[in-house]
Amino acid sequence: MQLEDLILVSVDDHVVEPPDLFEGRLPQKYAEVAPRLVRKDSGIDVWQFMGNELPNIGLNAVAGRPPEEYAMDPQSFDDMRTGCYDIHDRVKDMNANGLLGSMCFPSFPQFCGQLFARAAQKDEPLAVALVQAYNDWHIESWCGAYPGRFIPLALPMMWDVDKMAAEVRRVADKGCHAVTFSENPEKLKLPSLHNAHWDPFWQACVDEGTIVCLHIGSSSSLVVTSVEAPIDVLITLQPINIVQAAADFVWSSAAQKFPKLKYALSEGGIGWIPYFRERIDYTYDRHRYWTGQDMGDRLPSQVFDEQVICCWIDDPVGIEMRHKMNVDMVCWECDYPHSDSTWPQSPEQFMKQMQAAHVSDTEIDKISHANAMRLYNYDPVSLLGKENCTVGALRQQAEGWDISIKARGIKATGVGAADLAKFAKADRD
Repeated sequence: MQLEDLILVSVDDHVVEPPDLFEGRLPQKYAEVAPRLVRKDSGIDVWQFMGNELPNIGLNAVAGRPPEEYAMDPQSFDDMRTGCYDIHDRVKDMNANGLLGSMCFPSFPQFCGQLFARAAQKDEPLAVALVQAYNDWHIESWCGAYPGRFIPLALPMMWDVDKMAAEVRRVADKGCHAVTFSENPEKLKLPSLHNAHWDPFWQACVDEGTIVCLHIGSSSSLVVTSVEAPIDVLITLQPINIVQAAADFVWSSAAQKFPKLKYALSEGGIGWIPYFRERIDYTYDRHRYWTGQDMGDRLPSQVFDEQVICCWIDDPVGIEMRHKMNVDMVCWECDYPHSDSTWPQSPEQFMKQMQAAHVSDTEIDKISHANAMRLYNYDPVSLLGKENCTVGALRQQAEGWDISIKARGIKATGVGAADLAKFAKADRD
């Protein structure tokens, strides 16, 4: 396969929500109390809501910046590429990267809508209105602006499982078949994954063919080994830590009761999967007699292979070991505009790993786009025509669009792992 003929669909990108997100989407009585964007005297932009300020963290939008300027420091919209928050420029950035399709996780509401869940404790009707307004904006204005270019992703109402189920069904009627969830809801002071509390939500997802997406960090918890550890430790462990969510799901009653339920481990990588599959089968073989675990006619690795979608950004080892996992459940991610993103050289990075591991054209098609299209009920090819979906065709549309890396002269002040841990704890509380 030639690079120009590649079709790329990313199941993990991010949107920096624009200031007008809620305009015209809320009942009048909530218009004044909804989150609103404010520029501080310091020059940074923050969302203000219920007496709190939510800044746009630097690492969330570093596309187009040199690595020397990556930092956690809050920033303004002026510091970002317009493609971070402007849908028209986002599509231009996608074209320049040869990227056909994109699924975008939220930013300021947090990965599974923790912000609105906290708001529900004070004003539940307001929280419901905000989640529905956000989902409608995401489906209709963000994804709907360019039909065929985006996979819609909904926020859940984490505080009420029946409302969660109803919202899954509501957005499915709008063509959205993916919803975010927490990698560990217990850390959000909610029932654990092993609790039957979530069954109405799982049932709705199965009924609607909706994928449950767990992004790393969606438990508002960070992997901090020591207050003295450099932040490099946290960055290293964050993706691999998704193995905890994988183990929780494989051994949960939900996986047994809902065998058609699909769980996506977003931004978790795939290099750890071969060992994990061996370990869960070894555990079952050795210990099920005294633990009481009974998976019927399936091994734990089969549960994983059939129900867990695995997602990667840059993972040469994982691609090399692809035959030790279910390739039909492996999807690729771009992660634009975050600091791990391969934009604007994603096709080159992708093909380099495919060629090094001698991946067949059939497997390349699966990993690059076919799996994502099948799993997420997403069919851009029928809408746009295959000849318009390739890296070569999309990049032709972007000729003249500036994707050069530009320094802005912003100096990072630095932040440690302990500081981030305190931030995460405050967020959960």
